[in-house]
Amino acid sequence: MYKAIQKIFTLLLVWGVLLPLAPAIGAETWPAPNKTIVIINPFAPGGAVDAFTRPIAKQLTTQLGDSVIVDNKSGAGGTLGAAIAAKMAPDGYTWFGGAVHHTIAQSLYPNLSYDITKDFEPIAVLGSVPQVIVINPNKFGTTDLKTIIAIIQKNPGKYNYGSAGNGTSQHLAGELFKQLTKTDITHVPYRGAGPALQDLVAGQLDMMFDTLAAAGPFIKNGQIIAVAVAAPKRVEGFPDIPTAAEAGLPNYNVASWYALWGIKGTNPVILDKMAAAVQQALNSDEIKERWIAMGASAPKMSRVEFGKFVNQEVIRWRQVVKTSNIHLD
Repeated sequence: MYKAIQKIFTLLLVWGVLLPLAPAIGAETWPAPNKTIVIINPFAPGGAVDAFTRPIAKQLTTQLGDSVIVDNKSGAGGTLGAAIAAKMAPDGYTWFGGAVHHTIAQSLYPNLSYDITKDFEPIAVLGSVPQVIVINPNKFGTTDLKTIIAIIQKNPGKYNYGSAGNGTSQHLAGELFKQLTKTDITHVPYRGAGPALQDLVAGQLDMMFDTLAAAGPFIKNGQIIAVAVAAPKRVEGFPDIPTAAEAGLPNYNVASWYALWGIKGTNPVILDKMAAAVQQALNSDEIKERWIAMGASAPKMSRVEFGKFVNQEVIRWRQVVKTSNIHLD
């Protein structure tokens, strides 16, 4: 009887020592051979998040030796996929590919089942694309931003701007522009940036605030005119477009950025491994060339710096939403 009790005690002691080490052992061997790594994209295939996550997934597949795939789970302005990701097991095989939209959503949707700052672990910004102020060539008779602002100020309610939809980064960029310039411009929401850009070309819209990735082809072929890029410095792929500050609108810096998060509770060793792998992918010539063609860059941030950046973006867009009195169900 005593020996049996002693044996049980010994087993318990062994398990008591090994169990705390189990996560670390699993983390050290991550990723396990032949395990699929999934990045949940909360938007439809072919969108901007796809444009950044799929090339990175391809690079990670080569680097990690395991298949890395993107799984699109779209709906509710990107919040449905985020909610699904937040509930996934934190085992290092499910990740979340989100965007600036998810920092905006914190203020737009009152009943979110997740919190982007609490239910996810920051990994890295995959790419950042500055917004650009674009106009129809026939609407203002000038390409000078100061003059355009003065024209709009003298004609409240006369001019309009299009966006990819209510609550999108394009919409919020327009509202921030209105706040900084004290102008009254009518917002016209569309179901996607593509249809809005087509109407800008056709003259149904006067102006837009969109990413260089989307508006770039229309700018290059002269269908629309870029009057300023909302970035602190000129963009490598579009060197002729002045910054907003150079054009007379300081402090107008707006970018659509795309990023990778881990699931809350994932072992820190795994999180650091993924962050290092992503940085290696971003440093590849293939990714660098692809990003430049889209007018994008990949800001170098540590995981801690990225986490602070996300918190700052939530606060920033909350103020814009509040001032603009934007409400979404």
